[in-house]
Amino acid sequence: MPDCWFGKEAEQFLASLSSKSQNIGKENLKKPATNPFPGDGGDKERLDLPTDPPVYRMHIGRSYTAFHHIDIEQKRVKIDMITTIEQAHNQDGR
Repeated sequence: MPDCWFGKEAEQFLASLSSKSQNIGKENLKKPATNPFPGDGGDKERLDLPTDPPVYRMHIGRSYTAFHHIDIEQKRVKIDMITTIEQAHNQDGR
């Protein structure tokens, strides 16, 4: 099972939310640590971006989206950014 850690931007966004939203976010953000790849265990998707390592997107409840990447060698998942679903869709052209 990989470790999961937060980038500075993700930590700041999570800290800015209400305590109820923080609790929902923290619970949902445990999912990549148990199964970081798309498939069973959460709403995760690999983005079609020319990045190495690949970037994955995961919806958190109905309001937020987290972007993460997986370091297979180090067995770590890094939550790079959390944003609203609207902002995330604007960024990827939806």
